[in-house]
Amino acid sequence: MPPTETTLSALERNWQMVDAAIADMDDSTMVLQPNDQSNSAAWTLWHLNRVCDNFIHIRFQDKAPLWTSDGWHEKFGMANDPADFGMGWDAAKVAAWQAPSRDVLLGYVSAVRDATKAYLQSLTEEGLAKQVPFPAPPNTVTIGDALGVLLNDNISHGGQIAYLRGYYGGMGWYR
Repeated sequence: MPPTETTLSALERNWQMVDAAIADMDDSTMVLQPNDQSNSAAWTLWHLNRVCDNFIHIRFQDKAPLWTSDGWHEKFGMANDPADFGMGWDAAKVAAWQAPSRDVLLGYVSAVRDATKAYLQSLTEEGLAKQVPFPAPPNTVTIGDALGVLLNDNISHGGQIAYLRGYYGGMGWYR
């Protein structure tokens, strides 16, 4: 049993909730912003997976993220910028963002989830204790501590997507 079992379990429960939330959202609902200062479900889903991709690949393994290494940026019609994952975007930039097709968005989600699961299942106690730059050198934290940040980010954004599902579609969707 990997030492990351609890983290992986929490992520998988969150992913199941997100999948249920978007299962019957049509494309037009996925891109709706509840107001001009808020993100759409599609943007939030993209962002939470970009963050996860960056943590797993850049921060933890010093590798290129799937976003660039697997050409997802091209499929999304976006620049090859591994550092652009939505942090600091203003309302105009969020509003101008064009969601890709559902298949592309969910393809990226699936690729990030698969890579995340594989990485977490491979981590050892020694791996969890490894120091990594956070948020940037010279500051460092252990991978174990950084996983807490990643888990919080993923669950927070998952909750936002679930909220939007209820906001647009009403109660009773999650059982």
